[in-house]
Amino acid sequence: MAAKLVLRWYRLYRVSSPLCVQATVASPGGKMLNTRVPSLAPLASLTTCRLLRQADKLSVKEQAQWTPPDRSEVDDLINTCSTPEDLLHLAEVYPLNGNQAALIVVRLSRMAVVEKKLDPGGVLEDKRFQHLLHSIHKQVTQVWNTSLVNLLKSLYSLGLERGRRELLSVEQEVRWRMRRLAFKHLASMAKHVATYTPWGEPSELLSDLVKHLELRWTEIEDPVTVVALMTKVGALSPALMEHLEDKALELAEKFSIEDMRKVAMALAFQNRRSIPLLRAISYHFVQKHFAVNRSILLDLAFAFGKLNFHQTQMFQKIASDLHPHVPELSPSEVVSCVKSFTYLKWLNLPLFEAFAQYTIDNGDRFTPVHLSNLILAFARLNFQPGNGEVFYTMIHRRLDGHLSDLEPHLLVDLVWSLCALQQVKAAHLQRVLVPKFHAGFLADQSPKGKNYQLKLIHINTTARLECADYMGPFLPLEVLGIQELEGAKKATPLQSGLQEVLKGVAGDEAKVRFAVDTDWGWQLDAEMVLNGDNQPLPIAGFAAPPPARAQSSRLLLSGSRRLAFLRWEFPNFSNRSKDLLGRFAMARRHIQAAGFLIVDVPYYEWFDLKSERQKAAYLKDKMNKAVAEAMAK
Repeated sequence: MAAKLVLRWYRLYRVSSPLCVQATVASPGGKMLNTRVPSLAPLASLTTCRLLRQADKLSVKEQAQWTPPDRSEVDDLINTCSTPEDLLHLAEVYPLNGNQAALIVVRLSRMAVVEKKLDPGGVLEDKRFQHLLHSIHKQVTQVWNTSLVNLLKSLYSLGLERGRRELLSVEQEVRWRMRRLAFKHLASMAKHVATYTPWGEPSELLSDLVKHLELRWTEIEDPVTVVALMTKVGALSPALMEHLEDKALELAEKFSIEDMRKVAMALAFQNRRSIPLLRAISYHFVQKHFAVNRSILLDLAFAFGKLNFHQTQMFQKIASDLHPHVPELSPSEVVSCVKSFTYLKWLNLPLFEAFAQYTIDNGDRFTPVHLSNLILAFARLNFQPGNGEVFYTMIHRRLDGHLSDLEPHLLVDLVWSLCALQQVKAAHLQRVLVPKFHAGFLADQSPKGKNYQLKLIHINTTARLECADYMGPFLPLEVLGIQELEGAKKATPLQSGLQEVLKGVAGDEAKVRFAVDTDWGWQLDAEMVLNGDNQPLPIAGFAAPPPARAQSSRLLLSGSRRLAFLRWEFPNFSNRSKDLLGRFAMARRHIQAAGFLIVDVPYYEWFDLKSERQKAAYLKDKMNKAVAEAMAK
């Protein structure tokens, strides 16, 4: 590398150095004499460090001011050729320098890959093309910067073997000149090389490009460059991606709708939840007062759903713009969109009703997997279609004959979802509660396995409490404990505050029990037993109602009532609503069906109370209302 720098510097020095220019001076007699300044010190005396310092002085600006020599006849012919054969013919009849050979290769690539859609293999095997590569290899230092960048991209596009010496020499030349190349050239090459380099495969050229981009990222001036780098190169370097996010935030106002989509998708695929940038994208997206392509709407919904970023105005715009396009969507697009909104816990009733009607009209186009995922999404949001009878009739008709074809985990999800929507049948329950099916799930102690064990317990509870016609089988009693499945959780402010106030309401800690695990797959935040006068009783000796295991000696006395206190945190509700999500609505139903009177404590009511006295009065009022409603029934 040092020798090559010495050679280049020496050539430049001989041309431009004032020490090598002849000077014309006047002699005392008036004659003009040609003199030469004394020669330089021997070249060998120059140190490598000094040569490197001289080379560093060749700035990008100096390169940009350099003007190429006049165009030749061959250069004009290269631009006028209209077929690959014409270009290859030039290599036979004209002596070409390295730059002209590079221009021909670039034109060949554009014609073969982009314009003519030809097979690049035929070009690569042509002897005339091999001759062009040989010329480039021998004279690669004569190729101009722009031509060199385009040449490298063309060789990648044509699919030249990665180990070929011609490609390696071009890559090495690019690495030599990288410091002098314009930033747009670096960005263009990085995007192209990253596209054609298999993920995980080492590439010294790509590594060098990324390093230079990290150092020169402030030179980005347009949204197109930052979007392209975030999409193609950002995943290779977290440090570069952080810089690109900063630059994207600076240029967000200039983003087109397509730029917003690409940036959002890049963040989603890299799992980078850049809150400032997502806010900027959502703000400028809402300000665009014109119709948006449905594919962009679907991608934005996917990206924001995957990143779990909530922005109500943006969701409303996506829903309103997407609603007229629902009949044009494919079943897979409908399912993808529904799942995206489900991740965001955002329910837009007009849009979801349109999805339900689309499913009814096009039920035969949906696969069993599509329908299962659709039901799972509806269950998570606790969405019941307005024409539910027709909808669920179609669902059962399309699914009941294909349950055995579903993957076991998806089948559990489907049956759990039907339980949450109160549409499960005895045949569904029997299929997942039979021992030979659930044995593998109960033996799986991974986090995913425990999650599915909990779902099986919920299904088992539905079978016992909500399906009178189901006769079995059921899960064995020894697997119904949920303490190990849920694990230890840190108490929330609502949970700890509720416990403190309930101790005062009960008057004695023996008359209230907290964090009660049940055999139904749910945990009660607190439990109390009231006598006929609505006074708390000591709770330790009372047995829980069936189907829980009775570990106490006494059942409830006549006229006594058992109360379950259930706190509802912000994540338990649909976004911007007071409607419980499907999982928690099912929990409330199960606990009520087990014989408890429910005392709901939602966060939006609790945190409006300022003093302990107000909170105690609030709980007492809730308890009295629950008892009054039970007596009215």
